[in-house]
Amino acid sequence: MPAQRLTLAAAAAATALAALTTAAAAPPSPPPSDYVALGDSYSAGAFVRPWAADDGCGRSTLSYPQQTARRLNVRLTDVTCSGAEARAGVLEPQTELTGPPSVPPKNGWAPRPAQIKAVNAATDLVTVGIGGNSVGFVDIVKKCIEQGIASFGTGSPCSTHYTRGPGTSWLDGRFTALEADFATTLKDIRTRAPRAKVAVIGYPAVVADRTGCSFGSWRQLGTVTKGDTPFLDTLERRVNTLLRTQAQRAGAVYVDTYTSSTGHGVCAAADQRWTYGIKDDLTGSGTQSDPPSGLCRLIPGDGDACTVLHPNLRGTTHQADLVTQALAGLGATRR
Repeated sequence: MPAQRLTLAAAAAATALAALTTAAAAPPSPPPSDYVALGDSYSAGAFVRPWAADDGCGRSTLSYPQQTARRLNVRLTDVTCSGAEARAGVLEPQTELTGPPSVPPKNGWAPRPAQIKAVNAATDLVTVGIGGNSVGFVDIVKKCIEQGIASFGTGSPCSTHYTRGPGTSWLDGRFTALEADFATTLKDIRTRAPRAKVAVIGYPAVVADRTGCSFGSWRQLGTVTKGDTPFLDTLERRVNTLLRTQAQRAGAVYVDTYTSSTGHGVCAAADQRWTYGIKDDLTGSGTQSDPPSGLCRLIPGDGDACTVLHPNLRGTTHQADLVTQALAGLGATRR
């Protein structure tokens, strides 16, 4: 073999050997972060198809924890559940399960263990979105619907009931309990997972843009009077303020989904809405349906599910955008 060919062959062999040596010396890629998602139906993505139908929690594969886990290189343990409260759901077992599906099986659903048990010393990231059920948001909306019917759409009977009437002390008591339970939740997360980064997820704007709502439209606020919609917005902002304050005290990150969703609430134009109405057509892939039950069974037309002001697919994707950004900032690795 000519000397030139020998030289080229030797150089090639040396290059290959160097590459193998470098590859062998390279440290292995770190394992993905362990991410635990805690929360209620706004975190579970309830009513966004497809959802799990076997346990009454209604977790969607398009919820913000699920979307975020796919965008980031994280291992997700998703224990979010519709109907969960800070106490009965996160800190303690949950026995009241609301679906979807909204009609339970013949023998009912088995109680869900306390969500907090999913957090342990190996946990790297935690998101927690809870509080709406603790203050009775859905029950308050139903009260506003009923009082709107009784008042023929005039005045602000629901606001009066909860701010100056018999509901005032009840609502204040709910907020007092939530403050204590949420503080305990954040403390318990820190005890169970001392090195975990924690993000508290606020609620998106639902009724901030009230000028576009039409009384009696069930794809919007149904029979909630226009005079009562400011109260519902104030109620939501009061919950978010409590969550933000507790997050700051505990050294957690607060993810504000309210500000950037203003203009996309239930009263926005149909192509701009990130929130379902009281009763609405489902979004997301697949053909799952959830025939109305309870109050919504008495409402004619206007959609095929009793969605009661939950985020639609646009809404859960908006949540996922912000949560992904927050967790990436806390050290989660992008794919």
